[in-house]
Amino acid sequence: MSNTKYIFVTGGVTSSLGKGIIAASLAKLLQSQNFKVTIQKFDPYINVDPGTLNPYEHGECFVTDDGAETDLDLGHYERFLNVNTSQANNVTTGLIYQNVIEKERKGEFLGKTVQVIPHITNEIKDRMRLLGDLGDYDIIITEIGGTVGDIESLPYIESVRQMVWELGKENTLVIHLTLIPFLSASGELKTKPTQHSVKTLMESGISADIIVCRTEHELSEELREKIALFCNVKREAVIQSIDVDTIYDVPLKMLEEGLDTVVLQRLQLKPKQNHDLKPWNAFLKRVRNPKNLIKIGLVGKYVELQDSYKSILESLIHAGVENETEISVVYLHSEHLDSKNLDTKLGPLDGLIVAPGFGERGIEGKIMAISYARLNNLPFLGICLGMQMAVIEYARNKVGLKNANSTEMVSNCKYPVIDLMESQKSVINKGGTMRLGSWDCKLTPNSKSAIAYQKKHINERHRHRYEFNNEFSDKIFDHDFIISGTNPETGLVEIIEYNCHPWFVGVQFHPEYKSTVLKPHPLFKAFVKASLEKNLKT
Repeated sequence: MSNTKYIFVTGGVTSSLGKGIIAASLAKLLQSQNFKVTIQKFDPYINVDPGTLNPYEHGECFVTDDGAETDLDLGHYERFLNVNTSQANNVTTGLIYQNVIEKERKGEFLGKTVQVIPHITNEIKDRMRLLGDLGDYDIIITEIGGTVGDIESLPYIESVRQMVWELGKENTLVIHLTLIPFLSASGELKTKPTQHSVKTLMESGISADIIVCRTEHELSEELREKIALFCNVKREAVIQSIDVDTIYDVPLKMLEEGLDTVVLQRLQLKPKQNHDLKPWNAFLKRVRNPKNLIKIGLVGKYVELQDSYKSILESLIHAGVENETEISVVYLHSEHLDSKNLDTKLGPLDGLIVAPGFGERGIEGKIMAISYARLNNLPFLGICLGMQMAVIEYARNKVGLKNANSTEMVSNCKYPVIDLMESQKSVINKGGTMRLGSWDCKLTPNSKSAIAYQKKHINERHRHRYEFNNEFSDKIFDHDFIISGTNPETGLVEIIEYNCHPWFVGVQFHPEYKSTVLKPHPLFKAFVKASLEKNLKT
């Protein structure tokens, strides 16, 4: 039998309290004591994965090396732990039901009536144990999406109850994250919502072992004692999670609160070593003590919801720390950019990122922004669609192909410099069918990209259907506008650069998915460095 211990993180009172950050912070503390830890996310929505969800609905879709389109929390897991996740780390209700229905169609249930219990819950438990079967982990943390009491979460809560019963209390632990609201009228923190949330959990047969309380104000000792008494946990198991300046402070706050100590005691484990958090503390020290400040414009279609570009924003923080620079991100909605306001909006910037996206909305604004960056020596990084728009901009404004476009925007355009990949033309289903996951790229020697990576060959994560149309290579690329990265097997263009510029790079892949606290992405580091140099010159 496996010696793996299982920790389950549930949420109550309200959504978006930060279960993913708490899970990642606890995992970081355990990892720093030399435990082998991984985290998985179980989402209660019926989509098979978030790949077809609008970013306004669910924030960014994170992509793993093995091509899984996953919840954005997996990005937090990778950034905190500096280890890769996979398809096995993210499960949805849609995937669970899809698997069960496929088994039923194959006759695997021998004529039994297929029901939520035991068939759905058994499938959930199998997926909860899967990471333990695939890897030699000491501890697996499972984050349950949604809020306790939601109808869609009930099969997951029941599965957790069964796991606790099957594996025993010494091998399982439940952390419940709740909100302690502050009533400004009375000047009080109120614990009643937490009490009701814990009661709802207990009605499902689960007793929380640890209560983590999100709060804007310090919890008094009296309040902690009250929560412990009425929620049936020990006093030291009431953990305060107060608002902080950066999510990277949370592991240290949890260390101060003794979260990992309570967890290890409860699971009957002894630390394998003292905490090794020197690199993490060094990172935080540089976050708090920047020597410079720069403005980076982020042009996108979903800028109203910052979670739509979560990995890009975190990558900028990582790269800023490497350059001892604080980055102020200026959000620019591509639909609101035009020839009249370009100089006003882009002139004060030190660098420009044109973000990924799908569809024709806001495309012309992106192209105008890229043209401004190219002509005004503004450091530029184009990601996925941003790279494609850089090609269109050059084709239109420099090469003279006035009607150059992408067939994603205009299916019968005169110059389809961006076109649907050949492998995508027979694809009908939208979910999970893009060019996904890690692909190889060969870099052109002495290019800006090669200098940034300090490598000849790289691999990066992709998520797209459209690519540069190689039929236009000879017409568009020249001594100034070059291909600096290609896929060695397919010849697909991966990176473009404009040489007559301090730093102008467009990439078909998503570098933001591989940036972590301890390993900032080379392209973001180089881009921020170029933006800082521009700032210091002006």
